[in-house]
Amino acid sequence: MNLDRFRAVTARYPKLNVAVVGDFCLDRYLEIDPARQEISIETGLTVHNVVRVRGQPGGAGTILNNLVALGIGNVYPIGFAGEDGEGFELRRALEQGRGVHLSHFLSTDQRRTFTYCKPLLVTPHKHPVELNRLDLKNWTTTPGTLEALLIDQLLSVAKMVHAIVVLDQVTVPGTGVVTEKMIEAIKQVGEMNPSLLILADSRRDPSRFRNVSLKMNSAELASSMATKHEPDLPQIKEAAAALARERERQVFVTCAERGIVGARPDGEVEHIPALPLRGEIDIVGAGDAVTANLAGALTAGASLREALSIANAAASVVIHKLGTTGTANVVEIEGVLAPVAAPMRTEPHAKGAKAAKERGKRQV
Repeated sequence: MNLDRFRAVTARYPKLNVAVVGDFCLDRYLEIDPARQEISIETGLTVHNVVRVRGQPGGAGTILNNLVALGIGNVYPIGFAGEDGEGFELRRALEQGRGVHLSHFLSTDQRRTFTYCKPLLVTPHKHPVELNRLDLKNWTTTPGTLEALLIDQLLSVAKMVHAIVVLDQVTVPGTGVVTEKMIEAIKQVGEMNPSLLILADSRRDPSRFRNVSLKMNSAELASSMATKHEPDLPQIKEAAAALARERERQVFVTCAERGIVGARPDGEVEHIPALPLRGEIDIVGAGDAVTANLAGALTAGASLREALSIANAAASVVIHKLGTTGTANVVEIEGVLAPVAAPMRTEPHAKGAKAAKERGKRQV
């Protein structure tokens, strides 16, 4: 992807309105100083002293963070937080994002705030070491009244956005935002608005979603293929193409060190190899960065290959940020793309350039 096209695509980001539907959680980092370790007089056990606490939106909030970092004009989270301390922290963190509107984000006394509590050993001149997490989750079914309110928020926001991103993060069915009734509502929105980009990512079962584009990793794709073995790249491309044709929507598959594959219903399939590593890595948040960048780039008129290139570069930025669930902004992504950018053609490929331009006119 040449830099002129990258800049043309990203220049449209401030004009975009994007909704994020899903399981928002609080990523709470507890930074532990090993030098301040003590022994408890009462129990004789080791006491780890926390010297700094920092919180940021996680889960669907990580996708939101990346959209904000990209400079997307308006971002509408649709989800809930509990009326507890973690919920207070989560809402405060969300509202700090430029262009984030919380008018459709609910507070409820019927649920706990989904929380990933991450203790980190922080030693001078060393990379942080994450210890065992302490998670707070909901283990009962989402109340029907809350479920109905969330669906109302979706239907309201769908009328004023250029794209909707869906993240199904919880592992216990029916306990979060993306319940079966919510999935049905998303399907209906996609049916009524076939030109609206709806991009769904589910860690449990992407096949439940209809009338939406799908983003998954190669292991999730393998599950849909009913194979016990990790598929190779040709198999991934073939399966993604078949799924795109069958669903009549785009399909994206992240393949770790092999890069990312994208397929369109018309048969177009593209693969972008992963970029070289530039040091130690932490893969947390890379998939969400890919999701956010695919949504932004496609809605701004990027071609399939261009969107994959941007998302791939964003993932490369994020994995090199250690001890945090990182994001990638436009300047950082351009810095990664610049060394591998294709030379500018004097006469762009007519079919691809025209198609991308027309998509941009329709979507922005």
